[in-house]
Order: sequence, then C-alpha cells, then structure tokens
Amino acid sequence: MMGAHKGQSSAALDGRGLRVGLVQSRFNQGITDALVAACRSELRTLGVADDDVTLEQVPGALEVPLALQAMAESGRFDALVALGCVIRGETYHFELVCNESAAGITRVALQQRIPIANAILTTENLSQAVARQDEKARDAARVAVEMARLLKRWPVD
Repeated sequence: MMGAHKGQSSAALDGRGLRVGLVQSRFNQGITDALVAACRSELRTLGVADDDVTLEQVPGALEVPLALQAMAESGRFDALVALGCVIRGETYHFELVCNESAAGITRVALQQRIPIANAILTTENLSQAVARQDEKARDAARVAVEMARLLKRWPVD
C-alpha cells in the first residue's frame, strides 16, 4: 500500500542510478498526463535522471499490466509505476476494471520480482481525481524508489 513514508531514511529515497519505467493509461488523459508530470517531477527530486525514466502509453487500465510485464521482462528497469484513472461515473464496468488492473499489476510485480507502484486512481468523479492526482503520483515515485532500494539489498542468487 502507498501511504505516508515518514520513517524512511534518506538512503531509501535515493533514486540516483535507478531506471524507472512508467506505464500511462490514456483513458482520462487529462488526469493521466498530470499523473505522469507529477511522477516525473518527484523522481527528478529523488535523483532519478530524466534519461533513466521511460514512458509507455496504453489505451486503458486493463492494458497496463501487460505493458508492465513486457517492461519487467526486458530486465532494463529497477522499478515500474502504473499511472491511470478510472472514474465510476464514466466507466460502466468500474469494479471489473479496477479489480482486474490492480490484480494484474500485483501479479506482474510478484512474478517478475520488480517493484511496481500502483498509481491508478479509482474515484467516484472527476473532481476527486483532480484532488488526488498530484499526491498519488508523487507517492508512487517515492514507493518505486524505496522498493527498488529494498530489492537491491536482497538480490537473487
């Protein structure tokens, strides 16, 4: 879960040298563009070089896990971030999209052993999405960096 990260050491949030992949859903693109911008900004603040951040776009939240899996399998990334927005009032099958995308993201992270920060907003309406977009994306960047550092402390033999 993403939440407050008050107890981290500065080393846990040192993004220097990390390679981070972003997967953006184009559905609700006004929101998802803002998520990408805030995530990139926070990654930069944490020391991740712009050249070490790769962005891929997919049509919607249900396509995010497959793109994450392809990026994870490439071996080119230390962490990934899923960025999207599903709004109940605009999505007939809201629960299905939310549940399946989240389950797919978790499955890829565990099977590929790569940190994936899930910043797919799931809200009742557009105003809730706008209110949450900046902090959700910044939090996802912090989670990606912290978890990438954690996995580097526990390498696979």
